Amino acid sequence: MSYPADNGGPGAERSLGQLVASATAEMSALVHDEIALAKAELRQDVKRGAMGGAAISVAGVFALFSLPVLSFAAAYGIHNLGLGLAWSFLIVGAAYLVLAGLLALLAVTKFKKVKPPERSIASAKQTAAVLGNAKPHPREAAGRPIRPALPVKDDAEVVARSSA
Repeated sequence: MSYPADNGGPGAERSLGQLVASATAEMSALVHDEIALAKAELRQDVKRGAMGGAAISVAGVFALFSLPVLSFAAAYGIHNLGLGLAWSFLIVGAAYLVLAGLLALLAVTKFKKVKPPERSIASAKQTAAVLGNAKPHPREAAGRPIRPALPVKDDAEVVARSSA
């Protein structure tokens, strides 16, 4: 669709350069808007994550504080069944030790399954081998290039050359 060029408005025919410049500017604006949208969404997700983390932390603290109360309740419940109070607390304590032992056993079996990062180690060794064969470029020291060391000549050879 072609518009008359005499009105100079937005519908006027534009050159190819102007069209490319306009498309580039619009594409840049679109990318900037997409980035702004992504930032806003991430900001909102971070807030939700922080609130969730705070809530789970408070829940953990309450669970930790309830453990002694529940332990006393279990011990007194066993005591009400007719066992002595000392034996009741001993049974609850032993149950915690058994639970701790089972969890420790589970942790040990999981730790034994942990292996070193073999692919990363192999890749690092391969990179080190490639870099070991590479020749370093001379570096500049204090603004001037470092010259390679020249072979040392004895004084007689230097004097003979300078006098010739």
